Amino acid sequence: MLIDNHGRPINYLRLAVTDRCNLRCFYCMPEEGITFLPKPHLLTFEEMLRMLTIMAEMGISKVRITGGEPFVRKELMSFLRNLVEIPGIENVNITTNGVLTVPHIPELKAMGIKSINLSLDTLDRERFKEMTRRDELPTVLKTLDSLLENGIETKINAVMMAGKNDQDILPLVGLTKKLPVSVRFIEEMPFNGSGLNEAAFMSYLKILDVIRERHPSLSKLKDEANSTSYNYSIENHLGNVGVIAAYSRTFCGTCNRIRVTPTGSLKTCLYDDGVLNLRDLLRSTNDNGLIKEKLMATFSNRHKDGFEAEANRSSIVTESMTTIGG
Repeated sequence: MLIDNHGRPINYLRLAVTDRCNLRCFYCMPEEGITFLPKPHLLTFEEMLRMLTIMAEMGISKVRITGGEPFVRKELMSFLRNLVEIPGIENVNITTNGVLTVPHIPELKAMGIKSINLSLDTLDRERFKEMTRRDELPTVLKTLDSLLENGIETKINAVMMAGKNDQDILPLVGLTKKLPVSVRFIEEMPFNGSGLNEAAFMSYLKILDVIRERHPSLSKLKDEANSTSYNYSIENHLGNVGVIAAYSRTFCGTCNRIRVTPTGSLKTCLYDDGVLNLRDLLRSTNDNGLIKEKLMATFSNRHKDGFEAEANRSSIVTESMTTIGG
């Protein structure tokens, strides 16, 4: 088992396989002026599989594949087939915007993908188009239907912003009435290319107030260990709702996650600016033992929370979430 310098286990890797995305959500990236990285700057799938094998030997057992949008990258399914066969990797999940996902759902289920997080910030087609700068809501809803039809555990992730889509909180909660989904409302973060939109920021407490006003039966569930979301049930609802204090960072004390960006930068906290260049390390040595030593040294010098990580950055937070991994 991997234990950091604060006594926290580390068993969960979020791996971004690409910085590219087929949507342009305004809380994630600007509409134009994005410079996507040349392919040689990205980890190859072969390098990712080697890295994952090393990390699995060290104690990583859960992997979430993110982007950008992971299904934009060619040969993703072949990569996933190899990933689920790595000894020690017990749980593979995916976060997707749902635009390219539907054709792959039956095979994802067959290979044992445990759950999928579907990004969906509104059920209003015009607002979806405004927020993502693409008219893809019908496609995303087809993905939601297919996931449920195939019995894949589905969580809906919705970034909430006052004056932008806060009117969608209750309609999204309404999905849990008859559908076995978890709808999680996420605080906006500053990872959009320009920094936090303070005027539109909605704290997780404010989001809960909106839900509770309409649904006074809102009742706290027992959260899983290391959960980033505070989860709640509503009387007579098949699904449940949750809030993720991504900017308030109230869950940092139990964090078991690390991240690897598309370029192979290891982040032991979302808010740090990269603590180890795994891409160059993987390309410079065939000695997996040396790589393990470097990883152990990094995990033994982890920030205690997101505020400390942000304070120790070399620059302020302005990068796009697509360069980090959602």
